[in-house]
Amino acid sequence: MSRRWCERIVIVLGFTVTVTLVLIAGCKVSPPLKTEDERVAERLEWFQDMKFGFFTHFGMYSQWGCIESWPLVEEDKWARPDDLKAWTERNKDIDKFRRDYWELNKTFNPVNFDPNAWVTAAKDAGMKYFVFTTKHHDGFTMYDTKLTEFSITGRECPFRKDRRADVAKLLFNAFRKEGFGIGAYFSKADWHHPDYWSPDAPAKTRNPNYDTLKKPEKWAQFVFFVHGQIKEIVSRYGRIDILWLDAGQVRPPKQDIQMDKLAAMARSYQPNLLIVDRTVGGKYENYRTPEQQVPPKPLNYVWESCLTMGKQWSYKPNDQYKSVRELIHLLVDVVSKGGNLLLNVGPQPDGQLPPQALERMKAMGAWLKVNGEAIYGTRPIEPYKQENVCLTKKGTFVYAIYLAEEGKDSLSAQMRLVSFQPRQGSVIKLLGYDGDIPWHIEGGQVFLEVPAVVIRNFTGKYAYVFKMERTEL
Repeated sequence: MSRRWCERIVIVLGFTVTVTLVLIAGCKVSPPLKTEDERVAERLEWFQDMKFGFFTHFGMYSQWGCIESWPLVEEDKWARPDDLKAWTERNKDIDKFRRDYWELNKTFNPVNFDPNAWVTAAKDAGMKYFVFTTKHHDGFTMYDTKLTEFSITGRECPFRKDRRADVAKLLFNAFRKEGFGIGAYFSKADWHHPDYWSPDAPAKTRNPNYDTLKKPEKWAQFVFFVHGQIKEIVSRYGRIDILWLDAGQVRPPKQDIQMDKLAAMARSYQPNLLIVDRTVGGKYENYRTPEQQVPPKPLNYVWESCLTMGKQWSYKPNDQYKSVRELIHLLVDVVSKGGNLLLNVGPQPDGQLPPQALERMKAMGAWLKVNGEAIYGTRPIEPYKQENVCLTKKGTFVYAIYLAEEGKDSLSAQMRLVSFQPRQGSVIKLLGYDGDIPWHIEGGQVFLEVPAVVIRNFTGKYAYVFKMERTEL
């Protein structure tokens, strides 16, 4: 009879030099998402292997440092804090704010935009896929749409004459060339479009300001427009792996965007396309996207936590960024629970990534160069996380990832395995250290002896990975 371990690993750090690991036989792995579409199921496996993605919110709103286009919604007062200069400069007058906001396309000129610099930063970070905001809720498109002039290539935008004007095209091509998965974020809502926010009535909420059921022709025109813009993206912008649809309020019955037709059209151009109709559920939300949070426990479907490196999605001057330690621990926490981490950075209005973000991305990449095998291509294994230890599994190995707290970076000299006895000749490794971790049995218990050179050289690494070979007992 074969036995697979380990259902529980606990590392306890106290005032002694001994660290205890508890291992119990009978590992369990969360079942994969069940889907009747074999192609979608196959692509979800591909998606889950990547683990770490790069997200950017970039648009004309970047000039004001506001929370993307959310301040336009009168009832969403949270999006107009008192530290938003563009809001206070207009005496907190929503009408004046909106009028001036709609003029931002005339000044948006990201002259320092370099797609290759973005790719280099993402590669340095160890990221594997890229999701870009082709259009946020304000309707301003970051690609060369032919269906509206309200775009970065529109006649009123100064950047239109620049050879780099089709920002989405250059980014998708550059990232695709380096082997990244490509995701197109697209807002189903469009507050600039007259068939969503009609100019003949006040718009106070994020929803249409007219009764779509009483004016079906008007709503049908908007649906036609949305389908047309998405067709542009999937038919003219090369391989697209993920269609990341935002604005979950756009759903039946009052905002029926006709997802059956939209999905069929999109997949006629992109047969391997994953579709994420966020928060709507059903067959077109191929995976879930918890926002600004990590679930407390594993979920029984494929998921991705989308999180910001700073406090908001788009660029904010003097934003407060998470530390490298926080970011690495977030990545490990998400992956141990079976998810992907889609980490967002808001580019500056000139098109460059903020220096604070670049520093953190490089540091994350340095950690992943050593420990990436415990992240990429792994799957969750119970109990996933206990105390400050997370588990992942790949093939015949289990990885125990110790999350070092601030000020407690040094490894202990001795570790004790409880309820597990490796077979003679089994090997335990510490990633980044060429040698094996010696172990012996004493009094029926297994002790790991961490070499002094490891303790000296591995201080300040944020997280440490012990690779344990799964054995037949």
